[in-house]
Order: sequence, then structure tokens, then C-alpha cells
Amino acid sequence: MPPIDAVQLYKEMELEDIIDWRAFEQAIEGYEKINPEKKEVLTLIDYSKSSKEERMYVLDLKEKQLLFTTHVLHGAKSGYETPTSFSNEVNSNKSSLGFFLAENSYHGEFGYALRLNGLEKGINDKAKERAIVIHGSKYANPKVINSAKRLPRSLGCPAIPYDVNDDIINTIKGGSLVYIYASKANEEYVYKSNILDADSFFG
Repeated sequence: MPPIDAVQLYKEMELEDIIDWRAFEQAIEGYEKINPEKKEVLTLIDYSKSSKEERMYVLDLKEKQLLFTTHVLHGAKSGYETPTSFSNEVNSNKSSLGFFLAENSYHGEFGYALRLNGLEKGINDKAKERAIVIHGSKYANPKVINSAKRLPRSLGCPAIPYDVNDDIINTIKGGSLVYIYASKANEEYVYKSNILDADSFFG
């Protein structure tokens, strides 16, 4: 693929009322720098949004299509409805920010799941040690979320509804890029990131 004009792509894909521009812009910058094997697919999770909203997006950048939008859970200790605290530490029960590679799929405790490899030292590089994976959860179903007395969360994994779990995993596994964003923690994250250029966003 030729270099991506993020502004033009954002407009062509008609994402203005769906995906936050800053989250998209950063995801594209990382995508261009990392050059993952499966270049046409990019996954963006926006933890700036409430867990009651769809906030996971799978994009086909080559065909300029939004393939999936779905709900996704965040770590129990990252916050209640909208996460504000993130960690790379084992047993923190928090979500991590930044860029990950979607690696191999497997069958485990929660059924069909996908291993994530955190690409940023000190930010998410303990993802494998923490067993942070994409997997299905009955609690990620929007009907369950909207009827629950207490909003469901995970132990740090981006858990998604079972009805889209297999299709999403099969689409993104094998080396595509995943970017996890949160607006309230974004500036601190970007200044620590070894992938994004802080001056281009906050200079």
C-alpha cells in the first residue's frame, strides 16, 4: 500500500461520527511505522468511550471499509464505566494502552481466543506474561451490559461478545495491528511511546 493520507482516508471511510479523529490519526501513524504483516487490517479500541457503547473497530484500510464495530470490556481496576487508569503490571487487573500485534489464535479457558504481543516497553510489553488476549465473553453482550446492576469488566483483556468473537479473531489474527487508545491518559502515553511522535500531536 502507498503512504496513507490519514485525513483523506478518515473522510473517505465516513468515520467522522463513528471514530474519534485523534485516536484514528495515532493508529494510522503507528500503522505506517510498524508495517505489520497483514497490512490491510487495523483494529482500534477507544477506551475514551463508555463500556455501554461500541468502541472496538476493525478497519480494512485497503478496501476502505469498516468491517466490525462492537462492545469491548476493559480491566476491572482501570475504572468503572470509562477506564482512566492503565497498567503493564502482572495481576494489576488493568487494561494497557498502545500498539499490539494480533498473533496466533488458540482454544483456551474462554473458548476461541487471540494472543496479543505488546510492542511498547514499559507500556504493554508484559501482555503475554499477563495473558492479555482477545476472547469472547457473555458479559460483553450489549444486552447484558445494559441490564446489569453493576457494569461487567475483565481482568485486563479486551473481551468481546461471543457472536462476533470468532469472525473478528479470524479477520485480525496472524500479524495485524491493534491500537488501544484513551483520551484522558493519551498525552502521558504518547510521551512514553517509542512509536508515536509526541511533538506531532502535542508540540
